[in-house]
Amino acid sequence: MQTTFADLKLLTAPGRVFSPRPATERLVERALERTDGLPLRVADVGTGSGAIAVALAVKAPQLEVWATDTSPAAVQLACANAELHGVTDRVHVVRGDLLDPLPGAFDMIVANLPYLPESLHDARYDAEPHEAIYAPGDGLDHYRRLLDACRDGKLVTPGGAVLIQFHRQILEANCWELEALRERLEKLQRVAA
Repeated sequence: MQTTFADLKLLTAPGRVFSPRPATERLVERALERTDGLPLRVADVGTGSGAIAVALAVKAPQLEVWATDTSPAAVQLACANAELHGVTDRVHVVRGDLLDPLPGAFDMIVANLPYLPESLHDARYDAEPHEAIYAPGDGLDHYRRLLDACRDGKLVTPGGAVLIQFHRQILEANCWELEALRERLEKLQRVAA
């Protein structure tokens, strides 16, 4: 099957890999605005179908994009989408948890990770893989771990940025504002609960 995301035709695997949503196109747009034409290293964490990684690479040829996911099906689909759009030389897809398998530091980290609490059932996502929608506890586990990993200064370059999608909002911070981003995320999750 196929879908359109950021004006690109992408392969999908309904029920096996989360299907990209139009709301996530805003994350791509914001990331592109931040690149300012510079040759940056970008990490797409929790890549799923590879929609974000591939869209960034197609629309900004100066970017080197690394994409991670824990799902073998997602890694396979992201690789297929990178190949479909001829960007396999600049989109590197690896299986692993968050930033763990990635080499070196990145100028930008983008993520659209699962954030709905496991205790909250949402029928709109019944056809999607459970692990792509729901997260342990209050739902922020993945984002907390990502921000903790970024905070040590080894994974985000000085002046680098983190952009995340959360309840259709794009939240962003440079490497010195990660605690403020975490506080905003926590507050938004409490309001949504």
